[in-house]
Amino acid sequence: MGRMHADEHAIDAGLVRRLVRGQFPRWADLPVTPLASGGTVNAVYRLGTGLTVRLPLTSGGAGDIAKEARIRTALGGLPVAVPAVLARGEPAEGYPWPWTVHGWLDGEPALEGRDAPARELAKFVLALRVNRADGPPANRGKPLSAVDQATRRAIDELSRTDEPFDAAAALAVWAEALDAPPWTGPPCWVHADLMPSNLLLREGRLSGVLDWATAGLGDPACDLIPAWNLLSAAARPVFRDVVGADDATWARGRGRALSMAVLQLPYYRHTNPVISANARYVLSELSCLSVPTASTARRGRSGRARHTNP
Repeated sequence: MGRMHADEHAIDAGLVRRLVRGQFPRWADLPVTPLASGGTVNAVYRLGTGLTVRLPLTSGGAGDIAKEARIRTALGGLPVAVPAVLARGEPAEGYPWPWTVHGWLDGEPALEGRDAPARELAKFVLALRVNRADGPPANRGKPLSAVDQATRRAIDELSRTDEPFDAAAALAVWAEALDAPPWTGPPCWVHADLMPSNLLLREGRLSGVLDWATAGLGDPACDLIPAWNLLSAAARPVFRDVVGADDATWARGRGRALSMAVLQLPYYRHTNPVISANARYVLSELSCLSVPTASTARRGRSGRARHTNP
């Protein structure tokens, strides 16, 4: 797999060992193991059995560390576990940015198209939404019109590839989303990146949610994306019923899922098989891709929790 970003810093297990040894000698003898993941912002390594190390791949990802810490401090009372930051490392060994050590969360990353706890996922979305703490704007919390040009460019770019992509169907979904009445209530807390790899399951139940740097206040439709990037058609109505999405919010959520998929697939189709496969799943669920994509044939996951940040 090639580099995902032109400005991506080279990271390997040797660098992680040197950083840990130099700054946290109490963990110096723990084994360092790379974790396969769909993350696009951080490289993730397991440290021993109870820790993970996250190193931003780019300067933009480095800026998320302080923001994520503030968000986790603001939020409380969620019905799932979130990663605890146990230590913060400083630039060293030629690595130019801060990095973090997290506690390990047991669980299996969710897989698109598999049976997923739609009801529990909806209850998590609602629990987050009613939080009254002040917070920053969510990364994807603005109206869809803010990403209209980028989404249309991505649809055009994807139509020029060899993907079995129906650009007309995608534009129809996008037009319906743009035409939906905007959110007029107060901004809600949203995670804004509920990708399957950020959702941990234990014994089939939602147990943890990872990667909070995108979270903040915005349109509640942002957190409806699992309806298309994770759930099956059979589970989708359960999720919608419990979360209580009206027609306009549901249409905006569908548009958000489409926008993310068409932006991700051209960019990551040759460098990140997890993200590109998920984008294909979304597009197949929205009838914009003629060949549905199985999610289990390309994973390379160990069935354990990963600290990723797509």
